Amino acid sequence: MSTIKPFDPFRSNRLVYRAVNDSPGDEAFVHAIQRDAEAQSGSSYGLLRPESMQASKEFKEHLGKSLLGVIICLPPTSETEVAGEPVGILCLKANPPSWAAHRWTDISIDILKQHQGKGYGGEAIRWSLWWAFQMAGLHRVQIQAFSFNTGAMRLYERLGFKEEGRIRDHMWFSGSWHDGLIYGILEDEWREGQRLAGRDLTSCV
Repeated sequence: MSTIKPFDPFRSNRLVYRAVNDSPGDEAFVHAIQRDAEAQSGSSYGLLRPESMQASKEFKEHLGKSLLGVIICLPPTSETEVAGEPVGILCLKANPPSWAAHRWTDISIDILKQHQGKGYGGEAIRWSLWWAFQMAGLHRVQIQAFSFNTGAMRLYERLGFKEEGRIRDHMWFSGSWHDGLIYGILEDEWREGQRLAGRDLTSCV
């Protein structure tokens, strides 16, 4: 007999993950994330320009069409709340239906500036790997970085990702060329990492 019981999969140790709502509050939060030029310079290939509300609305719509698009939140402060203060956004890319057999996705993540440096990004990525492999049945998850973003590279490697490819001189930023890096982790690598860490795979709490 199976020992698995129904549970809430949208929680990790310190964080709650909720849907992106069609509300003024969520529109303002997404815009606050997207207008952080420093954060965007370390994660986006797009030419840096001041972020408009329209561009943020289009990104918000993109989140709704992804495999998983969530707002990362602190725990609720009352029993009537689903989640507390929002601190970031996490997205697992939806590939075309004709690619479904390949069972892979691409992660993107942004943490609001005042909440950076607290480990929320690493915790949210760990949760997204659990969701991808344990709930969505994926086989491979990838994440990208720029060669000048050494902090992101160290984090991804610490989480078990392996550098799989380097695209030379792929990004022009601040007057010079920088490589684009692709990191990936396979399901069996993730499961082995969880086993060695003594983690229970039936829940990410």
